[in-house]
Amino acid sequence: MLSFMGNSLTRDILITALVIFGLYLLRFMIKLWLTGKGEEERYPKAIKPAFLSFLNWTTVYAILLFVLFYFSDTKWMFQQLFSIGSVEISLFLILIALFIITLANRLSKIFTSFLMPPLYDRYSLDTGLQFTFNRIFHYTLMVIAVVISLTTVGLDLSALTVFAGVLGVGIGFGMQNIANNFISGLIILFERPIKVGDRVIINDIIGDVEKINMRATIIRTLDNERIIMPNSYFIEEQVVNHSYGDSKLRLVVPIGVAYGSDVELVRTLLLTVADQEKEQSMYVLETPEPFVNFFGFGDSSLDFQLFIWISSPKAVVETKSNLNFRLNRIFEENGVEIPFPQRDLHVRSLDESIIEQLKNKSL
Repeated sequence: MLSFMGNSLTRDILITALVIFGLYLLRFMIKLWLTGKGEEERYPKAIKPAFLSFLNWTTVYAILLFVLFYFSDTKWMFQQLFSIGSVEISLFLILIALFIITLANRLSKIFTSFLMPPLYDRYSLDTGLQFTFNRIFHYTLMVIAVVISLTTVGLDLSALTVFAGVLGVGIGFGMQNIANNFISGLIILFERPIKVGDRVIINDIIGDVEKINMRATIIRTLDNERIIMPNSYFIEEQVVNHSYGDSKLRLVVPIGVAYGSDVELVRTLLLTVADQEKEQSMYVLETPEPFVNFFGFGDSSLDFQLFIWISSPKAVVETKSNLNFRLNRIFEENGVEIPFPQRDLHVRSLDESIIEQLKNKSL
């Protein structure tokens, strides 16, 4: 009896190993043929990565299906691990449920990464709207997969009402923050006060919205650092969104000149700089036209502001730097002085006896 079981186990292991080896060898041959020379012109760019991803998935899950069917007549596959009510949960049921959920997750990634982007490009949808559609599609597909997997296992969904009640109590006591951020994330995706690609300012830090997850939003700063902000922050706090509605932005460049300078000349030079930047930059708009604001009389300078409109908030740093370079050069060429703060220091005279004491100490 032991000898028979040993031979059967050895045979099953050998057959399983051969099947796994054969599947991976087949995958390797298909990928080698698909990525060979000249294949780039044969397949569209969106189809090839999708097929490779699907091939990797097929190999892994073909092994899982083989194990499920090959060992379907064994006792250990259907042996009860635990029970939920009257339903006995076995390894076979767990593998089936995992197969359905992971299949849905893989299909969601294939659709959102390879098949849906050409459709977005066709209708010229912005990045934020694309991300919203991808998240909605993913969440919907995963909910359907979870429901199917539970019914496949044999669980009665009506029996989960008790679990939902317990979950509600847990949310009330310890998970309200997580639930708040999750619901806030859904509000952000549907209401879209911010979206992926927006230029925002958070706590005086400028960054771009990179990703909106279930719990938090990822902000990429200009220094390529990531700020992880809870979704509820964007619902409850004040957030500056330069890209919301209209991407046009008025750029303000402050400049001060010395007292006695020709203010009319200063205005002419500022408008000249704006016109030069408009000719060189694709971001500076024709309308509204640049405007020079005589801001006021400072402690040591006459203060001006150059107002110039740009088409994208992401061009603020570059455009402002270019304008400052031009202003410095054109002011030097025309003899306009840019002052710096000056302070007069008055030293009170000392008593001669104190001076003599200091001299004696130094000797």
